[in-house]
Parts: sequence; structure tokens; C-alpha cells
Amino acid sequence: MGIKGLTALISEHAPKAIEEHEIKTLFGRKVAIDASMSIYQFLIAVRQRDGEVLMNEAGETTSHLMGFFYRTIRMVENGIKPAYVFDGKPPELKAGVLSKRFERREEAKEEGEEAKETGTAEDMDRFSRRTVKVTKEHNEECRRLLTLMGIPFVVAPSEAEAQCAELARGGKVYAAGSEDMDTLTFHAPILLRHLTFSEARKQPISEINLKKALEGLDMNMSQFIELCLLLGCDYLEPIKGIGPKSALKLIREYGSLGDIVEHLREKSAAKEEAAEDGKKKRGGVSVPEEWPWEEAKKIFEKPDVTPADEVDIEWKNPDVEGLVQFLVAEKGFNEERVRRGAEKLSKHLNAKQQGRLDGFFSVQPKKAAPKVDKAAEKTKGKGKGKAEPRGKKRKGDDEETGKKASGSKKTKK
Repeated sequence: MGIKGLTALISEHAPKAIEEHEIKTLFGRKVAIDASMSIYQFLIAVRQRDGEVLMNEAGETTSHLMGFFYRTIRMVENGIKPAYVFDGKPPELKAGVLSKRFERREEAKEEGEEAKETGTAEDMDRFSRRTVKVTKEHNEECRRLLTLMGIPFVVAPSEAEAQCAELARGGKVYAAGSEDMDTLTFHAPILLRHLTFSEARKQPISEINLKKALEGLDMNMSQFIELCLLLGCDYLEPIKGIGPKSALKLIREYGSLGDIVEHLREKSAAKEEAAEDGKKKRGGVSVPEEWPWEEAKKIFEKPDVTPADEVDIEWKNPDVEGLVQFLVAEKGFNEERVRRGAEKLSKHLNAKQQGRLDGFFSVQPKKAAPKVDKAAEKTKGKGKGKAEPRGKKRKGDDEETGKKASGSKKTKK
């Protein structure tokens, strides 16, 4: 689900934190990508003309494999080295959210069946997308495909976004790639969005810098996490009546989520008391009785991840014949296209990538100009002896500084 309304808040209050790129400008970058989010995205986006997921002649779903194969090749062609991260066991706090998602899927299935009889094609498409679920089989097939492609992957102990953030923080990759904004809440220094979108959508890559976002929002990391909890996340029920603007206002006014919760509960209790006295009851904000925000915050502060220095990421040559066997013989893909894709992987994964200019240069602060003693300037040259001609150096002076040279001629680098 991510964090509701966070993108809009950062856009408004920290616009310098968001930059948009063409995919080719990210050449030379290594990126840890949320595989579980990508599978879900491909199952929704890669579809047939009638809106149904892609299937082979045996009736097996292939949308996820199509998405992983061709969109990974697109990244590699543009000089990006992707490493995928798969979800592990979800935190216990997420169980309630997952249960509600299951209920919504079941409702969508029933409504979808009804739409087949009475609804439009748009209704059928909408309901079919709501029934999408990433299965264990989908994950296993994608891991097999990535192995054959020579693309590394990691299975996280828990949340994939948290592991992506850890790899970026630990310097294994430049950024975390995900559509979920809670990747920032897990301390990802750089978040890249829209990396796995199709080229046809013409959607630029969005790069979000966490440090600049914090500066623009004028808050520390602890407050940022609490803002995200207040906006709504996977671990807590949303507080009805709290939108992005009111959430930011409350954080700035009270400073901490603990004080905000106390304030909202006191306000709610006062309204209940007024209603019992016969006064008109107005709708307002109400914090759920069970709202374990402290536990949720701990998940973001200290997520269950494998330390970056214990993770090995290596890109290898693709197994061309293995890809043909899996995608063509077993899944019904076009052999010519698969071989052509494998050729692109071999070419670009083995190519010696040109180093990025920003890896060689850094911006240095300007040095203040030395102060000139005007009194000394006026008396310069008035003493005994002739003044030296302008621009003439004294013997032994260094070429750049005018100080005595150390003996050897200074070479300009």
C-alpha cells in the first residue's frame, strides 16, 4: 500500500527532493528493486486485449515472466544493473492488513462474476485487477528466470522494501527501486520510482532524495516516520479524518505522535461527553482503540533485514539454452525473441561500462578571496630600489602561490 499522500507532501514542501530522469541518464547505476511489488505490477499491467492476464496454451499465467524478462533487458540496455529483492515473512502487525486485502479480493471476484453478465468491459477489467494475488509459484518462477538471465536476487527475511533500503544504505547499490513510498520510511537514501514501467507509458523515472525531503519538511527521521504512520501504512488502521495536510500540521504543532494521539483521544472523549449531555454531536477524528503505533515505528526504525555487508551481489552471463528451455519449451514464448533478448543481456552485462562523471568529481566550496591591505598597497614600491615590473616573478617563487618553491618544479595536474 505504501504511505498515503506522502508524494504530494514532498512535492509541495520539498520540491528539490524530487528529480525526474530519462532512463538512459541512470547508466552505470546499480539498483535494488522490490521484486514482489514488480510481480504484482506486471500481473496487473501486462495483459491481453480483453484485459485478462497473459497465459500460454496450457492455461498458465505468463504476465509476470514477460514483465521480468523484457523490462529487465530494457534496464540493462540503458546501463542499469538491477538486483531484485523478494519478500520474506511479513511482520505480525501486517496480518490484519493482509486479511482485509483477502476479503476485498473475494468481494471483487463476486462482483467480477456479476460484471461478466451485466457490466461493461471496463467493469470487468477493473474487478479482474482487484483479484490479482502474487503466489508462491509466481515468486519461484521469477527467481528461476532471473538465475537463467544472470541477474542477482535476494530473499529478504521480511519486507523487500526494507532490504532494498538496507542495500542502498550499505553502499551495495545506488538506490532502492519501488513504487511503495514506505521504502523511504525504511531509511532508503535514494528511491527510484517507475523503473519497471513499460516504455510505451513514457513515464519518466522519479528520483526522491530522503535527506532533501527531510530538509524541505523541516523534520528529523523520527518525526518523518511518525508522519508516515499518521498518513497511513501497512501496519496500522488509518485514522479517519486525518489527511496529508492535517497530518503534517499536527506533527509540526505537537512534535511527536504520542502527543498527537493523546490530543486526539482527549478531543474525541470531550465530544462524546458533550453528546451525552444532549448537545449536538459532530463528526470528528477518532483514533482506534487498538492502534499500536510504537510497535509499527520500531519496524521502520529497526526492520528485520540481512546486513548489506553480508549480501553478495554478482551479475553473470545468461544461460541462453536454459532460457530457451524455460521460456520457449515450457512457457510458449517466441524463441527468436528470447534468443535476441539473451544476446542483449550478454552484450550489456559484459560491456565495460564508462564511469559516471559524478563518480570522479565533487563540488568543492568556494574559497574566500584573501583580504587586501590597502595601506600596504599604497606604500608598495616607495622604498629604496626599483620596483619589480608587474607580472615578473622572483627567482625561486612557486608558479601558482608566490611562495618559495621546495626545490622541484611544481607540475600542474
